[in-house]
Amino acid sequence: MAARQEITAWRPQVAGVVEVFHAHFTEHAYPMHVHDAWALLIVDDGAVRYELGRHEHAIPHDTVSLLPPQVPHNGAPATPQGFRKRVLYLDLTQLDESFIAAAVDRPDLVDPVLRRRVGQLHQALARPGDELEAESRLALIGERLRGHLQPRLVTGPPRPDHAVARTLRELLDERLLQGVTLDEAAALVHAHPTHLVRAFSSAFGIAPHQYLMARRVDRARRLLLDGRQPAEVATAAGFYDQSHLSRHFKRHVGIAPGQYARGGGEGFRRPHPS
Repeated sequence: MAARQEITAWRPQVAGVVEVFHAHFTEHAYPMHVHDAWALLIVDDGAVRYELGRHEHAIPHDTVSLLPPQVPHNGAPATPQGFRKRVLYLDLTQLDESFIAAAVDRPDLVDPVLRRRVGQLHQALARPGDELEAESRLALIGERLRGHLQPRLVTGPPRPDHAVARTLRELLDERLLQGVTLDEAAALVHAHPTHLVRAFSSAFGIAPHQYLMARRVDRARRLLLDGRQPAEVATAAGFYDQSHLSRHFKRHVGIAPGQYARGGGEGFRRPHPS
């Protein structure tokens, strides 16, 4: 098999994420090296073997691996087909240095919920305009990672904090067009980012980013029915661009904004006036 490598990397506009790195390698092997950030890694195809802290490890596709900063490690394909991986490099605001020793001892985590959330975060980071979703997912991932590295006694589910939830909802309504980052919201509401996400979701049955997008889609619907064009509506409803509007509009309404404005086409009829 010919050696193959495909690499995509970018720096998203999300605090705490230094870099997103996607790669497909069939033969490439990393030498011993270090990073100044945490590497949160999932493997989609194949498997990776690596050494960390003088111990050998392997990453199958159902595992989340957390490689700590400043600790030497390497990496190579563990199968003839190579591997396809996705990596998030997270700065020390997400996990501080106190967690490094625990991560060296147990870098590989078999946690289906964590793995699903990491995959969802990668998807959100690839979509300009969905930064609040990415920040919310990152906050929950950080909480789950800290739980693995520093387990706490389970005391039952937390009670909803309705005051915090209502204050955040008011803020999201107020910032419908310009949006708000999770850190900004946390500072304004005087609550930890993770607590914000959990309190809102528990109180209203919907995550903050989902609420914001639903409100924007509602606004877009009204503007489209007023006869405005989708490109103009995207900006007027708070979306990043027309593509961002179209993706969320179709998810919520079932058809594209242009179709909606024209009456929806086949299977969608406006009522005749009586």
